[in-house]
Parts: sequence; C-alpha cells; structure tokens
Amino acid sequence: MAASIDTDLTRPGVLRAGINLGNILLVTGKAANGVPEGVAPSLAGLIAAHLGLDVELVPFASPGEVADALADDAWDIALIAEEPERAKTIAFVDAYVEIEATYMVPADSPLTALADVDAPGVRIAVSDRSAYDLYLSRTLKHAELVRAKGLQGALDLYVNETLDALAGLRPALKENAADLGGQRILDGRYTAVRQAVGTKPENRALQAAIAAYLATAKADGTIAGLLQQFGVQEKLSVATD
Repeated sequence: MAASIDTDLTRPGVLRAGINLGNILLVTGKAANGVPEGVAPSLAGLIAAHLGLDVELVPFASPGEVADALADDAWDIALIAEEPERAKTIAFVDAYVEIEATYMVPADSPLTALADVDAPGVRIAVSDRSAYDLYLSRTLKHAELVRAKGLQGALDLYVNETLDALAGLRPALKENAADLGGQRILDGRYTAVRQAVGTKPENRALQAAIAAYLATAKADGTIAGLLQQFGVQEKLSVATD
C-alpha cells in the first residue's frame, strides 16, 4: 500500500466502509456475529485486502444515513448509489452494479406506461432519500412523491394510503407484487440506479487506487462472481462504463 493512501485514512491501516443495510440485494444477510454479508460487504473486504488494509464495516439503515455520516467522519468509503445530489459532498469513484428502477401499480390502474405516471393527481410512494427518490425529485413535473422511511415504509404507505404507484427497484417490486397480489410492474425503467464506491473528495490517492481495482474487478469477473455467490445475478448486472 502506498504511504499516500494511509494518510487518507482516519485510522491508519483500517478501511472503514459505510454499508447500506436497506439495500436487500447488496446486503443479503448477517453472519452469526452480526456482521453484514452480501455483495457490498464482500466488495469492501476485497478492496481493503487489495490495498493491504483491514476492513471495518460501518452499517447504516438507509443510504441517506450513509451519506449524512460523511460529516461525522464515520467512514473512509461508502457503498451506495451514485447520484448528483450526493455527489455534491461525496466523490464517487466508479459504479460496480446497476439495478433498474420502475413502478408498481394496482392491476386495474389506468397507468400503463412510465410516462403515464407523471400526471397531475398521481401520488407515488417512495423510500425517502433513496437514489430513485432523488432522481424522481429532479425529473417529475406533475406527480406527487409521498415519502416514507425505508423500503417497507414506502410499501406500507402505498398499501395503507391507496396510492397510485410505488417507486422502487424492479427486483424488490417483483417480490412486493408477488406478496400482495393484484399488482402490475410497468415495463421499462425511468432510471438505472448505479451502485458505486464513494470517498471523501480530498482523498485522491484512495480514489485512484479504488478506481484501478474496480476496473480490474469488473473486467476479470470478480464482481460477476460476487453476484453469483450471493444469488443475485438475475437481479443485478455488472455496471458498464
């Protein structure tokens, strides 16, 4: 490990990785000792090992909490979705996987296409400060976003308030639709959420080292192998540049 990388770390020799527990595709469980398991925690460990560092996973309940924790110097890297609003304070190195985002609507809904959803009077449940909430907040012109904390909170809001649509990631929405019944997933996507590794903007040596590693990990099948290892290869795809 280059000495310049160690100076980027709050605790020399230790890479603290902020992990979003709310992403059930990238954090698929916990070990017996409570440590998060899945693609994101494993990738953090691989990055640390490549840099000759120990890894410390720092879990958070939501991506918004991960982003906020930068102000408290709670992590050296964060594994959350890259998004322009977050990029104002976080330097995103590279995306490693992509996830399609779309809407779930009741089966008898008149909303049949993505463009139909952005209409006056349409109310959309969404997980507060998720990457797709931030995207829709910038792009919707007419529909109203109704926010709740976390994926379950948004689903409960959609059901209990009889909202017109639920915004989310396609794999999770498919599970929601199967559990609820009487639902329909709209074709296409309004965005693809790109899960990335972020650092503090000033930590340029760390950024460069991680960027080089991720380029290799995507090209040599390491990322694809993690998707297969944790059984999410049909729900996620390796990010393209």
